Amino acid sequence: MQGKVILVTGGAKRVGAAICRRLHAQGARLVVHYRSSLDEAKVLYDELTQKRSDSIALVQADLLDTELLPELIEKATNRFGQLDVLINNASSFFPTLLQQCTLEDWDDLVGSNLRAPLFLSQAAAPYLKAQRGCVVNIVDIHTERPLKNYMIYNAAKGGLLSLTKSLAVEMAPEVRVNGVSPGPILWPEDGEWADEAARQHIIASTLLKRCGEPDDIAKTVQFLIADAPYITGQIIAVDGGRSIHL
Repeated sequence: MQGKVILVTGGAKRVGAAICRRLHAQGARLVVHYRSSLDEAKVLYDELTQKRSDSIALVQADLLDTELLPELIEKATNRFGQLDVLINNASSFFPTLLQQCTLEDWDDLVGSNLRAPLFLSQAAAPYLKAQRGCVVNIVDIHTERPLKNYMIYNAAKGGLLSLTKSLAVEMAPEVRVNGVSPGPILWPEDGEWADEAARQHIIASTLLKRCGEPDDIAKTVQFLIADAPYITGQIIAVDGGRSIHL
């Protein structure tokens, strides 16, 4: 990990911030993308800069604007002179019922979870190939066992799973592409899962009978970057066994 330059989309908070902290602690230089979480991004920047100067940069962009994605990659590479890893973590997540979903919902959920990872990977490919780097996509266990009332999100993450494997084929042999599928790690911020009974039901469906931690995802991302040179085209579920026990 030492000296690698890593772009993390949606890296300012939650799981993205946990990934940034762990990779930074291992010696990586980070380009942290955010859309609207400027305050959280500044806190993370100050925290990591105090630990190691000139090791982190912040880049703001709305990933739904596809025309901005090549510019985002260019900014990342210009800042530290190379790009070794792209982590597609940024994600929209909200319910979409069949009779109520809209084209705007589709554009938001598919745009952030599927379209942006594709075109970021496209723009990053020459730089990643030069470094024999890798891509890590944050997928979801509900790609194969859909979460009720989240139809478009399920479809978008299902597309990301397929995209991960397709990119592994297209970007080989220089670039490895893998995914991590979280289970119950952090509850959504919108209050949709605020009900304690609903939370306990989800926890009970895991084999380990507990929630995971953001660092569980970060550790797996670190493994795929630094310790898995012969792994590509794979999706690792980090879910306490929930995906085989639903």
